[in-house]
Amino acid sequence: MTACAIENGTAGATGTAGDGLPDGPDGPATPLGAPPVAPVFTIAADGSYAARLALADVAAEASDEGGGAWFVERWTLDGPEPYAVPLPLDQPEEPDSEVLPLADGRVLIRRRVADRHTVSLLYPTGPGTGELPLGAVACPDLTLLPPSPDGVSAYALSAGAHSTSVWQVAGGAFGPEPVAEVPGRCSGGVWLDRAGRMLALDREMPGGGPVKAVAVDLERGGEVTPLLQIAPDSNDRLLLADPDSGLLLLRSDAPGHDRLGWGVLGSCLPVRFPECLRPADVAVTPFAVQPGQVLTPESCAVALRIDGAAGSWVGVWRPAGRRLHQFAAPEGWQAGRGVWARDGVLRLPYADGNVACGVALLEAPVDDEPCVPASAEPGAEAGAESGMQPSGATAPLSVCKPVPLGQAPLTGRMTPG
Repeated sequence: MTACAIENGTAGATGTAGDGLPDGPDGPATPLGAPPVAPVFTIAADGSYAARLALADVAAEASDEGGGAWFVERWTLDGPEPYAVPLPLDQPEEPDSEVLPLADGRVLIRRRVADRHTVSLLYPTGPGTGELPLGAVACPDLTLLPPSPDGVSAYALSAGAHSTSVWQVAGGAFGPEPVAEVPGRCSGGVWLDRAGRMLALDREMPGGGPVKAVAVDLERGGEVTPLLQIAPDSNDRLLLADPDSGLLLLRSDAPGHDRLGWGVLGSCLPVRFPECLRPADVAVTPFAVQPGQVLTPESCAVALRIDGAAGSWVGVWRPAGRRLHQFAAPEGWQAGRGVWARDGVLRLPYADGNVACGVALLEAPVDDEPCVPASAEPGAEAGAESGMQPSGATAPLSVCKPVPLGQAPLTGRMTPG
């Protein structure tokens, strides 16, 4: 086990009054080939709520002192109109705290307090904020994983020198408790099923070596199964997975340098690396996959964050379409955040000077035959499309033949072979 200890919290609630307050910063860009950066704006697994840390003083955010009072803000996204609910307490939050919304409207917050990490649930109580302490974990580092698909549980990673602990920090019977111990140093975190049982982690073994994605079965004591083994010495990280179709989005340097690729969990076909997903002079990071396409993973629309010298904008791509569509992002977009509806509408949360909590709707474009890329600058105006690029054939690997994803776990799903 990694060097961690548990301190159980007692159920209780406190309340403080709070007013509607201005917006916090957007999330940082993820450099090409780098591990994902923990988001400051997190959307619940079912898209019902979101949460972030916001600043009470926007002017202080830009000051050299970096002052301002941080507080938790919850966004309600599943109603007829989105709205924000501030959840401040008597003392401001630290900017390195993490927040995660649950499907019932409560917001989990992880705080660092000296050499331990406390976990609490925040919720609105009339004019104030209620807080339910869940306990604490004594360890050097604790990082929240993406929201669990079941909507009520929350998990976190604590990496040690030789192994990584997976903690269930909410949804259990006795507060924070370790549920798996994975040999090696793990990062990332992608859920592979709707039950919140199978978790994919990017693992580096002690002593160095390549990073490989593995699947961890949380109901079988943390049993570890290889997930991505594209080439013996390649770094293979899983970025996104759709439990309905089995579509996987990954990043690997097996082709000779870092590339975005895709495959289907349970398929006998190898990973493919489309040319259209590596436009020049920008970083491309997938952040949402269209659900509900059970037997047609190639038709899933994938939303991508594109970062370049001009800022951040939105890309939409389908494996079958072989084209990257590019769109201007709404002003104040919570960059790299969004959720797909089953009907192919992408919901992008934003906040600007006029809208404190908004959601822009983007309908997935129809893919026609490949054409010559447009030369217009992306982001010329909201909703404008430009820069479409045809995809090439599957990129050959320079090291060895890739391992088909049919050797990965969860092969009971019916997928095209």
